[in-house]
Amino acid sequence: MTALSRREQNRLEKRQRALDAALTVFSENGYAAATMDAIAAAAGLTKPTLYQYFDSKEALFQAMMLVPRDTMLTVFDAPADTCHVTQLWRFSWAYAEVVMQPQFLALARLVIGDAQRSPDLGRAYQASGPDRVLDGLARFMADQATLGRLQIDDAELAAEDFWGLILSSPRNTALHVPNALPDRQTLERYVNNGQRVFLRAYSTKPAKDLAVLETLIAQN
Repeated sequence: MTALSRREQNRLEKRQRALDAALTVFSENGYAAATMDAIAAAAGLTKPTLYQYFDSKEALFQAMMLVPRDTMLTVFDAPADTCHVTQLWRFSWAYAEVVMQPQFLALARLVIGDAQRSPDLGRAYQASGPDRVLDGLARFMADQATLGRLQIDDAELAAEDFWGLILSSPRNTALHVPNALPDRQTLERYVNNGQRVFLRAYSTKPAKDLAVLETLIAQN
């Protein structure tokens, strides 16, 4: 792998600072009230520099949403013989560690609150975040069905089931009660149980897959 030049490293570092600052500003102020001036200041960048990376607030918002979602989907970029139970385990925790962050929860609340007045914002959030993750998860489900590992009639519904089983309850609580963030033990309870239920329902070899899952749980 070719090492990045110092210039490219600086460019990537500034871009990441902009994305981190954007999450902070959007989650604290909402989309409408957030400004490129405020984001540039929070990132320690000049406004012209910020515009070199993102030509609009809309583009910055979309990039901010895409990065963590794309990161969690990289667990599926593996050879076909990779254990599907392990991939689902890794996805589950990558997903949980992103969406349960206080800033992402705050952002979700603000988007929901603004959706009636700003439907384009709601659509942008949905397309850049949840829909993108669901599409990637559904493709993985379809691939595993083709390989004979999962018994699935509708990959999108299977993805929705998995998603809902692992985290919907604690996340919904945290969305509605900001000071009710679950601890690690609570997250493990839901994530582990959700995966067990999913494998019992969809695995073509549930006993084998559940044994793999229990090993993963014991090791973490």
